[in-house]
Amino acid sequence: MKEKSIQTSPFILIRRLAALTSEVAEPGDLTGLVSTFRTLRDNGFRPAQRHGIDPLIKALNTAVNLCEMVSPDRNMVIAILVYELCVAGVMTPAEAGKKWEPDVELLVNGLIKVSTLYGKQSAVKTDNFRHLLMAFAEDIRVIIIMIVDRLTLMRAINHHPDEKLVADTAFEASYLYAPLAHRLGLYKIKGELEDLSLKYTARDTYTRIARGLNETKVARDAYIADFIAPVKEKLDKTGLDYEIKGRTKSIFSIWNKLRKQKVDLSGIYDLFAIRIILDVPRDMEKAECWKVFSIVTDMYTPNPQRLKDWLSIPKSNGYESLHTTVMGPDNKWVEVQIRTRRMDLVAEKGLAAHWRYKGIKSEGDLDSWMNNVRDILETADGPMELMKNFKMDLYDKEVFVFTPRGDLHRLPLGATVLDFAFAIHTKIGCACVGGKVNGRNRKLTHKLRSGDTVEIITAPGQKPKQDWLSIVVTSKARNKIRQTLNETANRSAEYGRELLQRRCKNRKIELEESVLMRAIKKLGFKTVTDFYKSVADEETDVNDVIATCELIANGDRKNAEEKKSAEEFELADPSERLAESSDDILVIGDNIKGLNYRLSKCCNPIFGDDVFGFVSAEGVVKIHRHDCPNAAHIRERYPYRVIRTRWSGKAGNQFAATIRIVGQDDIGIVTNITSIINKEKDISLRNISIESHDGIFSGFLVLGVNDTQALSGIIKKIKTVKGVKDVQRSN
Repeated sequence: MKEKSIQTSPFILIRRLAALTSEVAEPGDLTGLVSTFRTLRDNGFRPAQRHGIDPLIKALNTAVNLCEMVSPDRNMVIAILVYELCVAGVMTPAEAGKKWEPDVELLVNGLIKVSTLYGKQSAVKTDNFRHLLMAFAEDIRVIIIMIVDRLTLMRAINHHPDEKLVADTAFEASYLYAPLAHRLGLYKIKGELEDLSLKYTARDTYTRIARGLNETKVARDAYIADFIAPVKEKLDKTGLDYEIKGRTKSIFSIWNKLRKQKVDLSGIYDLFAIRIILDVPRDMEKAECWKVFSIVTDMYTPNPQRLKDWLSIPKSNGYESLHTTVMGPDNKWVEVQIRTRRMDLVAEKGLAAHWRYKGIKSEGDLDSWMNNVRDILETADGPMELMKNFKMDLYDKEVFVFTPRGDLHRLPLGATVLDFAFAIHTKIGCACVGGKVNGRNRKLTHKLRSGDTVEIITAPGQKPKQDWLSIVVTSKARNKIRQTLNETANRSAEYGRELLQRRCKNRKIELEESVLMRAIKKLGFKTVTDFYKSVADEETDVNDVIATCELIANGDRKNAEEKKSAEEFELADPSERLAESSDDILVIGDNIKGLNYRLSKCCNPIFGDDVFGFVSAEGVVKIHRHDCPNAAHIRERYPYRVIRTRWSGKAGNQFAATIRIVGQDDIGIVTNITSIINKEKDISLRNISIESHDGIFSGFLVLGVNDTQALSGIIKKIKTVKGVKDVQRSN
């Protein structure tokens, strides 16, 4: 494969640009600007390099590439050069607008806006993706300039020392600029961007395919000559003015086929295509193309499944051509593309090539596409979703569908009746219940095919549903459905909020926001909106919500009381410390006086537990159980702050201990459990929380106990209750 690289001689570039711009500019129109560049170079003006690349050289290369690969207007070429002069401080956009025309100022400002989103980065950051596209959407010519600019940069960074720069630039070329080039019909640029992106991200794969193509080039050229010879003979007899040539597919396209078909290079039958280009008047284009099609298919057997007619209905990017796949010599399938010189120019240089042909209105297609871009920008949910939708909408193949009145709509391949409804209007899509496709009733999920005539059936009571998101394929439909669902959920949530507030007001209860948030989480809701919607839909009982909030509030008050009592405990006097081996032991208990200590909330130790002390950053000793979930971490990271600890000879006040109970959800089982607890003289029930699911209940009981012996005793008794399956102490 022939390598292309950025040229380094400004004088060669200036001469080439002057020659190329003679078609789009009046004599002397760009002479002054080119002279300014030459004068700046002669006087030693060197603007700061970006990524090791001279920006003036890059600007000249971009202008040359634009002239060679697109059909630009004069203002686009001027804007590219003026932009670098504005960045260098030689002139301002306003001055450029006065010197040439206001349109140049608009283009330069668009390029400046795009450049600010990149900053010092080689690729735009994800959160700026939407802003970048919006800057593009203001003028389609800015998109074309940036696509060519990105191609120029991609050519320049082969073997660049900054690997991150290369990776970022290649990735962005693949997910943004190549799809944009595809939609604008700039297939040559799109193919090179994809090839270079593959080369920079998977160089071994690229090299292997390129080497394989080079090794088979002689045989491939010989086969193409054998295929073309009889076709030329027949075409010469018709007197048509034509050109016929073979074209090898891009390396990126071949790589995609290798991945999808899971074969090696020899297993791909369509490595190349034959292109027949006719020179005929505009009014005879279709007839002559079909005539050539007839000649080719008379000589070689066509595959009817592979016929692609973009003459009758061109692609939305202006592409017109007639494709067929025929069985050539040695039983090999060969793709034949038939088009006119005008069609070939549009295929090579995209929608911009329309500007060369008077009387051809491409603005409608451009406006339609730009409106689609703006719609994606307005409705996409988040930058990642935006990138996904944007690339999908730009790359997908199309189906052409008609309304009963004959209006044509282009949709991506796989579009459904529901997609078509949203393509007509959002209100029609939201109320759609089905459609008539070619006169037959079809469901929302029916996939449309090119040529279908579709009539949408609506119902006043119909509303978008969550499962619609799995039916549609267009980003417009998906985003409108999601937007409508969110609006409905928000309205429902607001009603649920009012319902809860009214109920609390009637019962003269004031819920704290923090307590309510904890209750919502405890009830299993991921978002507040989901919670209020559930209340509005009567899936969650308001009384249950209030009860849960009261349990949490009561628990907070009791925990505060326990904390206060724990803070009143004091450490033992040093004289009461006992020695075991050579270490001191901290003795704790109600009858101990001295420094303050606290019982840790992560494991809630009680009298009789095996415990240890940990000196916190505040200087307070926190008491943990040996089996505390945090014990291993504390011992590993802060061994020097751990103190051996034991309880004093007798228990003091009651301690809070939590137990977890699991059992069958039988009537009266909770009453039986609480009855056993109430009968115990030195045990009190401080809090209870019970949940039931599928006939099984589980719950947490906070008990006030004197020591571990009392706790073990009550656990044994609760286990004897009929229906109780398990009772365990919880942290």
